[in-house]
Amino acid sequence: MDEILMEASLKMEASVENMEHRFVNVRAGRASASIVNGVLVSYYGVDTPLQQLANISIPEARQICIKPYDKSCLSAIEKAIYESNIGLTPNNNGEVIILNIPPLTEETRKEYVKQVKAMAEEAKIALRNIRQDANNDIKRLEITDDDKKAGNEDVQELIDKFNKLVEEKLKEKEDELMNF
Repeated sequence: MDEILMEASLKMEASVENMEHRFVNVRAGRASASIVNGVLVSYYGVDTPLQQLANISIPEARQICIKPYDKSCLSAIEKAIYESNIGLTPNNNGEVIILNIPPLTEETRKEYVKQVKAMAEEAKIALRNIRQDANNDIKRLEITDDDKKAGNEDVQELIDKFNKLVEEKLKEKEDELMNF
């Protein structure tokens, strides 16, 4: 029984962490190096993550500065950013590439909030699936009906705790999106 609860808890934690990781990719109108995560640059014919080719810094709240270690790949980085569809236009000054983050409109903010809510709902669905699996595992155990009922209640307490955590994280992200 303890193993089932521990496994369910670990899976639920992983679901919440996955949701938080996805939240990071929803930008709140401020610069974050995570915006360029996933940008692959064709460097000598090999698709290479941008983080391996350049130093990424945030000199101002709405600006990302990308300084390549090898200046010969500056144009390749610029091209990769254009093609990545992150919604930002790179400015190449021959030394560095600067990405200016435009302020978000009210409409864009509301659209991002919808995306974040959908991600939170997906996390809740994952939590419910984990609860169902745990309850099925408990049902298969050869223990008394009272112990099974107690185990199901423990699983319910677990999902309640993680659902509350999802709601808190969702509220934080909504506030971040609407108030920056």
